[in-house]
Amino acid sequence: MKIQEINLGELDYPYLLSQIYSPPKKLYVLGNAQILREKSIAIVGCRNASNYGKSVARDLAYNLGKENIITVSGLARGIDTYCHIGSVEANARTIAVLAHGLDMIYPKENRNLAIKILNLGGALVSEYKIGEKPLKQNFPARNRIISGLSETTVVVEAKKESGSLITANFALNEGRNVFAVPGNVNSKNSEGTNELIKNGANALTSYCDLL
Repeated sequence: MKIQEINLGELDYPYLLSQIYSPPKKLYVLGNAQILREKSIAIVGCRNASNYGKSVARDLAYNLGKENIITVSGLARGIDTYCHIGSVEANARTIAVLAHGLDMIYPKENRNLAIKILNLGGALVSEYKIGEKPLKQNFPARNRIISGLSETTVVVEAKKESGSLITANFALNEGRNVFAVPGNVNSKNSEGTNELIKNGANALTSYCDLL
């Protein structure tokens, strides 16, 4: 499968992403580039997710997939992985935004999941050239693409210092919709999401809230 290059300003460049404060000048895409211009919902959360968070992310993506809604996430461990798994189980399309070149998959255990994403008409996307490693500073920058592609961002679980809150803040700054899943008040994984709700984010209790 050939990697496509899409430059900012070209007709194939996703419109919503072009409207953010700092859109990538170039996108590298493996798979179905057309879906980058379709309506989608981002689902993000912490890597050390609880069983509750994994279940919510999986069910949410599965039900959205059955409604033919594209999901966007980052293929990271935890919530991201279970978002993509839910979409794949629904035979639905999902977009994985990577923080490195498309010549590799990180984490390695998600390689088979990435293949399933491509086989179902989804896409792997990155602003980084072939050979670029998954450097620590790439991940916060990657998050603006996840929220930038989507009209709505859902945070399933997030600690107080979670990178998922960076994604939510990107979405809020661009005037996009932000939902957060309420969680156990005694769980550190829910501190960030509960705080988002206190500060005005929409509380998500069912995938129907997004339809």
